Amino acid sequence: QVQVVESGGGSVQSGGSLRLSCVASGFTAGCMGWFRQAPGNQREGVAGIGNDGRTIYADSVKGRFIISRDNAMNTLYLEMNDLKPEDTATYYCAADQRRQYIFLSDLLATWRFGNWGQGTQVTVSS
Repeated sequence: QVQVVESGGGSVQSGGSLRLSCVASGFTAGCMGWFRQAPGNQREGVAGIGNDGRTIYADSVKGRFIISRDNAMNTLYLEMNDLKPEDTATYYCAADQRRQYIFLSDLLATWRFGNWGQGTQVTVSS
């Protein structure tokens, strides 16, 4: 059974940086991703990474966020730079042991992932 735990959230001023981490125990290989959900909004994909290392980002974070993984440690990271107030949300890590995907954009879809963390809060003040 895969268990996902995020860490690294917090409060930061606009323009600041944060690094989120996620450990997926019981996860040997597959796809991983970061999602976020602000109050009143649907959960949306932020960044995804395939088992092949290919990455995809939501347009709203391109050039500011970087997703990476340490397969040996089953750990996923999200480096967030130049944070904006609109980045304020609960951030969720997701993992799925199915390695194949049809479209890279699938890795930004909630339906693609079967294992989720409890979330970590990121608050960006102006």
